[in-house]
Amino acid sequence: MAKQDFKFKTTIRVRWMEGDAQGIVFNGSYLGYLEIAQSEYFRNLGFSIYRIAQAGYFDTAVVKTTLEFKAPARVDQMLDLYARVAAIGTTSLTLEVEIFRQESEQLLTNIQAIYVGFTAQTGETRPVPQEIRTLVDHFEATGQVLPLSDFPELAKAAW
Repeated sequence: MAKQDFKFKTTIRVRWMEGDAQGIVFNGSYLGYLEIAQSEYFRNLGFSIYRIAQAGYFDTAVVKTTLEFKAPARVDQMLDLYARVAAIGTTSLTLEVEIFRQESEQLLTNIQAIYVGFTAQTGETRPVPQEIRTLVDHFEATGQVLPLSDFPELAKAAW
């Protein structure tokens, strides 16, 4: 995808602990970058995925992750993480993340992750709440964040 197709971006610096002996980002570190992109994406929408899970509103489990490495990232580089929710199913969300060196058009890595809503106590799947679906759909269509106050159940769980 092109950068302009994403409505959300966050920037990180590669830390020493994320690299190998050659200073190249270790492949396992990219799952941490996925986590950063996911949590910051939803913070941008006005809520913490961790808080809403703790409140029992909605929790997810990763069921599939695909990483495709195009070029290495190195320790101390600034990276731009572009993220979008590409699809929402009945119980699932598909998050796509593309990683670029800051101020570069070179794609380093793309990641696709599928998250399924579930109830931790029972392990059963559960539907994506309509409030989250509406917030995400509106943001992905317009780039505008709707006020969380328009979604009372989500807002209650978020604080």
